[in-house]
Amino acid sequence: MRIAQIMAGARMGGAEGFYERLTTALHASGEEVLPLLRRDAARAARLSVRGLAPVQLRFGNRWLDPVTHWRLRAELRRFRPQVAVAWMNRAASFTPRGPWTLVGRLGGYYDLKYYRHCDHLVGNTRDLARWITEQGWPAERTHYLPNFADDMCDVLPAALEELPRGAPRLLALGRLHRNKGFDTLLRALPQVPGAVLALAGEGPERAALEALTRELGVAERVRFLGWRQDAGALLAACDVFVCSSRHEPLGNIVLEAWSATRPVVAVAAQGPAELIRDGETGLLVPQDSPEALGQAIAGLLAAPERRAALAAAGRAAYLAGYAEGPVLARWRAFLQQVGEAPAAAPAPGAQPLGGRA
Repeated sequence: MRIAQIMAGARMGGAEGFYERLTTALHASGEEVLPLLRRDAARAARLSVRGLAPVQLRFGNRWLDPVTHWRLRAELRRFRPQVAVAWMNRAASFTPRGPWTLVGRLGGYYDLKYYRHCDHLVGNTRDLARWITEQGWPAERTHYLPNFADDMCDVLPAALEELPRGAPRLLALGRLHRNKGFDTLLRALPQVPGAVLALAGEGPERAALEALTRELGVAERVRFLGWRQDAGALLAACDVFVCSSRHEPLGNIVLEAWSATRPVVAVAAQGPAELIRDGETGLLVPQDSPEALGQAIAGLLAAPERRAALAAAGRAAYLAGYAEGPVLARWRAFLQQVGEAPAAAPAPGAQPLGGRA
């Protein structure tokens, strides 16, 4: 099949990472894939080294960037995809209708006005797919397709010389934003004496979080690592992975921890609550409760056999439903199905976005 993968996202992020993984996996499986993406030399290089030929576009303001409108349409007409997959709001709003089937891929509870000209919508959790239909989108054009994470089981651990030797190690990953709940995790640390926390990510909350570590008296036990590309090595070096997000539609980081056979403690946001069987494949705690989070972490650190059991069960869940093989097979079957069917009519009252086709 000929598949266009259109991404106008940020330099880092869960959706952006999965875009790269799925795009390269589809290409490696024999599909003909054209990546169209917002200008990002590093992402383009990572795709190029896998044998793809990415096209970089500006993807500026939708109304003030006619060049991207024109170039995107021209590239799609040249490539003649059977299916065009638009990832998230900006890409969906730019991508025109055409002789291809247009799929909008959502990784969150976004305003569906950006997708009203799409033929099909894909949510990466069952709850998100349910929510899409509750907004009035036709159920027969709504699909659930999960993400997959890279297999990190045999990755060598990062050295992490900045962390004290011998101390229990906690790891958290993500953008330093209030939604990620890292302030809750820091407030939980006083209940986990002796443990050290590696926090990998960057974002607008960094200064506030650093100040909070000093206020709580835990600054010596927290290391801010900045953005990292070696998630597998960081996971291999930790004892417990913590997902403290207040809002997390999926939680790619949970899948990555499972793949690395690491025990997970997570706040019960939408995605982790759907993924994790509490007490079996991880531990779930209430939102905005540093006490519950600290108690769960401390309890796991004191029970190595339970840590091992949770990690093994998470690894089994990853292999069964979130490894590349099963997820890629589902995506290929879906793309084949919608690529062979005639394009659906737009939703009632919808106007084509990203130019008229």
